[in-house]
Amino acid sequence: MLHFLNKYKIPIGLFILFEIIGILFTSIYKHVFYIINFSYIGFFVALTVGLIMAGKRKARLLSEFAVGLYMLVFLGIINRENMQLEGFFFFALMGIFMAAVIHYVVAKIVGPFIFGRAWCGYACWTAMILDLFPYKVPQNPSVKKLGFLRIGIFALSLAYFIFIYFHFQMTREMDNIIHNMRNIMFISFIVGNIIYYVVGIVFVFIFKDNRAFCKYFCPITVFLKPCSYFSLLRIKVNNEKCISCNKCIKICPMNVDMLDNRFSRKNGTECIHCLECVHECPRKALSWHIGK
Repeated sequence: MLHFLNKYKIPIGLFILFEIIGILFTSIYKHVFYIINFSYIGFFVALTVGLIMAGKRKARLLSEFAVGLYMLVFLGIINRENMQLEGFFFFALMGIFMAAVIHYVVAKIVGPFIFGRAWCGYACWTAMILDLFPYKVPQNPSVKKLGFLRIGIFALSLAYFIFIYFHFQMTREMDNIIHNMRNIMFISFIVGNIIYYVVGIVFVFIFKDNRAFCKYFCPITVFLKPCSYFSLLRIKVNNEKCISCNKCIKICPMNVDMLDNRFSRKNGTECIHCLECVHECPRKALSWHIGK
C-alpha cells in the first residue's frame, strides 16, 4: 500500500488539490456546483496521470476529452459562458466570479505555479482535437521567432473586449450592458473557437506539428508561460544516468530540451507534462518531481 501511495503520489495529490479547491469555493459561495465541478475535473486528470504513469501513454486523450468537452459544451455552450480570454476579461471586470473567471484563476494564473502547463496537456478543448492528427512528434524544429504571434492575439482579444465594452457603455443604459455583453460574449465564444480550430488544423499541416497552435498562436500562454516558470511540478534529469541519446528531445511534442539543466526553469514553461520523455528514456534518467 505504501509503495502504491508513493508511486502515485502525484495523481493522488492532484485529486486532493482539486477537492480542496472545490470545498473552498463551495464554502465561500454556498453552492454545490463547485465541489461537483472540481471533483469531476480532478478525478479525470488524476486518473489519466495515473494511467500514463502506469505505462498507458495514449491515456491523455481521456482527460483531454472528458475535461475539454465538459468546459466547451456544458460550461461554454449550454451555460453560455465565454471561456476564452474575452469572457475572462468581461466577467472579471463585471465582478462576476463565475466559471470563466474561476477557470482562468485556477488553471491559468494561480494553478501553473503548482502544475505548470498541465492545462495544455490534459484539459484544453482545442488541443484535444489537434492531438488526434498524425504529427504527435514534430517533424520540424520549433520556430522561436513566431512566438510573437500569441502575444499579438492576446492584445487583439483584449482590444476587442475593450471596444465592445465601451461601445455598449456609451450607447446603452447600464442595466442593459451586462445582458447585451453576455450575448456578444457568447457569440464571440462560438466564433472564436471556430477560428481557433481552423487555424490550429492549418498550422498542424503547415508545420507538420500537432502542437504548432500552442507554440505560435494560442494567447493563453501569455498567462501560462511566466507562471509555469516557477512551477513546483516539473521534469528533472539525472545527469549521472543520462547517456545523451536525445530520445527525449526527439519525442517531445513541444520541442523541449529537458537535458539542459541550466535552463530547467525556462524549459518548464513549454512542458505540458505529457511524460513522453520519461517513458522514452532508456536509462530512466528523467523523472517527475515536486519541488527540488
